[in-house]
Amino acid sequence: MKRLLLVYHSQSGHTARLMEAVRQGAGEFADDVELRVLRAFDASLDDLLWAQGLLIGTPENFGYLSGAVKDFLDRTYYPAEGKTLGLPWAMFVSAGNDGTGAVRALERIATGYGWTRVAEALIVQGEPDEAALSRCRELGQTLAAGLACGIF
Repeated sequence: MKRLLLVYHSQSGHTARLMEAVRQGAGEFADDVELRVLRAFDASLDDLLWAQGLLIGTPENFGYLSGAVKDFLDRTYYPAEGKTLGLPWAMFVSAGNDGTGAVRALERIATGYGWTRVAEALIVQGEPDEAALSRCRELGQTLAAGLACGIF
């Protein structure tokens, strides 16, 4: 059984809606992939070290990651140093603007961890519609399928 960690933060509810769609997609592989879903403030180093794949969901706050997601990364960076190299990861962003600042920030941080991005960042601007939720389900499916099949 492979292990996928989904860490997210939401205030307005938009990112939570995206997360639920990602969770549904990953859940289609429940026979092969154990999914752990945690709010960023509740996620710990043990959760990160448990994971064989990682999905991060964040709102775009002031053109950056949410403080909660940044807190998770700050709390785990040095204790995880050298222990999560090559971890396959992807992200989704609920954006009020273009979301690129949040993407750039997480890409830089992930490079420091030595993680491997396995999907393009999914950016949803404004209120999530059915097309956006469908893309989120697909992102969850992609990560879970990749883990289940040993691609990542």
